Amino acid sequence: MAARGHVQDPNDRRLRPIYDYLDNGNNKMAIQQADKLLKKHKDLHCAKVLKAIGLQRTGKQDEAFTLAQEVTTLEPTDDNSLQALTILYREMHRPELVTKLYEAAVKKVPLSEEYHSHLFMAYARVGEYKKMQQAGMALYKIVPKNPYYFWSVMSLVMQAISAQDEKLAQTMFLPLAERMVEKMVKEEKIEAEAEVQLYYMILERLGKCVEALDVIRGPLGEKLTSELQSRENKCMMLYQRLQRWPECNALAHKLLLKNPDDWQFYPSYFDSLFHLIDQSWSPPEEGEHCSEGSVHHTVAEVVRFVEERIKGEDGKDSRSLRGPYLARLELIHRLRERGCPEESLLGEPLELMVQFFGKFGDKPCCITDLKIYLHLLSPDQHVQFINRLSEAVPLGEQGDDGFAFPDDTKALQRHLCVCQLSRALGLHHCLDVDGKLRLITELKAHYRHGLKFGKNALKTELQFSDMYCLMAAHVYVDLWTETGDENMAWQGLGLLQEGLSHSASNAQFKLLLLLLYCHLGAFEPVVDLYSSLDAKHVQHDTIGFLLTRYAESLGQFAAASQSCNFSLRFFHSNQKDTSEYIIQAYKYGAFEKIPEFIALRNRLNQSLHFAQVRTERMLLDLFLEADIVLSLEESVKAMSLSAEEDDIPWDNMRDNRDLTVFTSWDPKERQLTEEHRRRSLEEETVWLRIRSLTLRLLASLAMLGHTPSQQNSEIANENGVGDKTSILSSLLSQLNQTLQTAAQIAEKRTQYPFLGPPSTRLAPALSSGSCQCQAAALQLSVHLQELETVGLEESSELQTQICNAFKSLVVQLQEILNKCKGDLLDMKEGKLKTRPSLLENLILFVETVCIVLWMASYCAKILRPLKTSLQKKKKKKKDANTALPVVMCGFQELTGSLQDLLTQALEYIKGQETGMTALKLASLTLEGNTEEEASFTKAAMDKVQSSYLRSLQEVGDLLKKRAETLKNLKI
Repeated sequence: MAARGHVQDPNDRRLRPIYDYLDNGNNKMAIQQADKLLKKHKDLHCAKVLKAIGLQRTGKQDEAFTLAQEVTTLEPTDDNSLQALTILYREMHRPELVTKLYEAAVKKVPLSEEYHSHLFMAYARVGEYKKMQQAGMALYKIVPKNPYYFWSVMSLVMQAISAQDEKLAQTMFLPLAERMVEKMVKEEKIEAEAEVQLYYMILERLGKCVEALDVIRGPLGEKLTSELQSRENKCMMLYQRLQRWPECNALAHKLLLKNPDDWQFYPSYFDSLFHLIDQSWSPPEEGEHCSEGSVHHTVAEVVRFVEERIKGEDGKDSRSLRGPYLARLELIHRLRERGCPEESLLGEPLELMVQFFGKFGDKPCCITDLKIYLHLLSPDQHVQFINRLSEAVPLGEQGDDGFAFPDDTKALQRHLCVCQLSRALGLHHCLDVDGKLRLITELKAHYRHGLKFGKNALKTELQFSDMYCLMAAHVYVDLWTETGDENMAWQGLGLLQEGLSHSASNAQFKLLLLLLYCHLGAFEPVVDLYSSLDAKHVQHDTIGFLLTRYAESLGQFAAASQSCNFSLRFFHSNQKDTSEYIIQAYKYGAFEKIPEFIALRNRLNQSLHFAQVRTERMLLDLFLEADIVLSLEESVKAMSLSAEEDDIPWDNMRDNRDLTVFTSWDPKERQLTEEHRRRSLEEETVWLRIRSLTLRLLASLAMLGHTPSQQNSEIANENGVGDKTSILSSLLSQLNQTLQTAAQIAEKRTQYPFLGPPSTRLAPALSSGSCQCQAAALQLSVHLQELETVGLEESSELQTQICNAFKSLVVQLQEILNKCKGDLLDMKEGKLKTRPSLLENLILFVETVCIVLWMASYCAKILRPLKTSLQKKKKKKKDANTALPVVMCGFQELTGSLQDLLTQALEYIKGQETGMTALKLASLTLEGNTEEEASFTKAAMDKVQSSYLRSLQEVGDLLKKRAETLKNLKI
């Protein structure tokens, strides 16, 4: 008889089909299969949970939760049920329920290593560090393995990191963690590198640098092997913190002897030298200079050391290393900063940079290496420097067009480097218009010539000459911003589109195209460009602003929703993912990574971009759907939006935008400055505050709309209306204060570099009068509330005030609409001209109309019951006087005027659509362009035209829906 194999649990066999259905996404079949199984086996808990997972995934969250709770109350201990419940609660975003599951399981099976470790990980998901510490020790008592002990120690460190009180961290949590590790050290139980890393981390956080140094340099330090030079790097850091400059200098010098190309040690070497000079340090007369060996404490010694390294490189047959040559330039820079005459010992910077170019000019990194030392040249040396470099570039014979081209990619790289350095020295910027156009012709010729070297390149590879194309586009942008000639922008667009056709994955082409299209008011082509960039993970936070800034303001509402979703999906998944990273770090003992993951999570939660996208997405949903799909009250409720709560961390806001994402070779005076960054952040924050307050005021308006009418103000207060009014008044005063601050910022009219941060919508929103009109409409809700409380008979003055406010709103809206009028796309003398500012104003008009209509809808809710009670009174008195109260007449006038305004706006949009469709772009004359160039430029123009038409269509559709809602405002 054959030996019996592993006996399978019959329940596993029964559950297998349900698992398969769930894995394949066939949730309905999984539910049916679970129901069948439960008829036969009523107490098969896992089947119930799997059914709940199916229900959760088909959108029946409440049913799923009820089923899950039924099983949870039975406190299951079978592995299948526990695992399935864990999956379900994670999908429900309720990780705190998993802890309760395993707490119950551990009570019933107190010696299970598996359940204890699951409980620890469940606590890790919710960040319960104290309970993690206890769970870790409980595990260690059952199974005395080192990792479990150190889980507990790490949880103590996490309590210290997350403690609000720094004193508590320094006097209780960290010393306790230190004692726990010392106990293991004394018992010689330290086994793994991770345990030494953790010990080092604790000592470092306690500021015990001397003790940490002893650990790193002692036998425990020998376990630090996973990273190259891990011990040396840690020693260097500790010497710097302890300000032990002799040791710092000697160690750096020793490591540079070993590897003269290791750049990270040159700055430490130079820093320590200047500290030693400042302290007038001199070596002891006898014995070693310090524990790390001999110290170079004079400039002459350091100069000699650097020169020796360079001699070593010059004498090599193989390719030289860049480190020593760059170190020489860095030392000149440092000596010049301190005004030391010894800089002359190292030579003339111009000669040294020419020499560096001779050795490394054919490497793409040559430009970034030299760019940071260009300030060592005096202005009158700039042209001489470029001429000297040009002599070192091997070019072929001059062609008919007067240009000489390189014969191979190395020569191309040298020539490209010279062009990039010329631009970085400002030699491109000081040319006149004709000079710049000649430069563009030369760059384009070099770009097209260089394409032959990449004929056999893969689609995903960049062309060798791409940077010529990008630089030419930059010169076009210079011409556009300096002369205002939009033709330059079109030429630049055409050139970049041509570049993209040869180099489909060049991110810089895509980024610059994206920026140019947005500046011309066209968002439609940007969506595909951004998605083809394939932004990964944290990039949604760092470059997402390029997309979300323009989407809604250029009238592409559907694309705006999609853009916000891109970013929001990342921010929400980050919450869940970070917990998983932390758990993996515990499992594999990567303790030093855990604080980094926590810091990343905080950085993303406090991100300015996250707050902006959240706010803009909710406002967008209200503009598109409130009172069209759902009422304003229902929309606000569906978003769980609260007027009282402000979930934006204003005091800890992080600006994570990458404002240097564009490749730029601009000279220092044209680059983005710290002042630009500060002003941009200030402007973004104020605009976000205005939008956030507007959103909360709309939530407040929706709450007022919910409240049943009460004649008696005391009863109203009991019903919480008084409270709602106070929230409303508080938010309105905050909005008015913010608008004052905003006006001061707008007055500064800060101009950012073209490749710097985009300006917010703040200036157009203020200059069009849109912000002021929205605030006035929201302010009116307070007076309407007053009217509701006082009634019609006692309020003639208030009614007149409200009517005047109605009239004022109509006048303001008319003014905003007038600022939208004009041709968005225009052809003059065979040239195409865009006016994106009109489109931005039109979107601001639409947003303002929405807010005024919501206010009018609230007004109608208040006036209807008042009118009904008035009619009842008239009937009782048999009063023949049918004159309507002032406020009723004013309201009817308001709705009539709004109807006229919307009709006007729709006629303007229709006129624009007709005019734009009639534009014959094919008839445009593009002077001085080849047929191929013209085809790319015209393709870009078509995209812009199509985008404007799309924007007008979306705006028109929304205004038509809003015009429909006006019909419901009868009282």
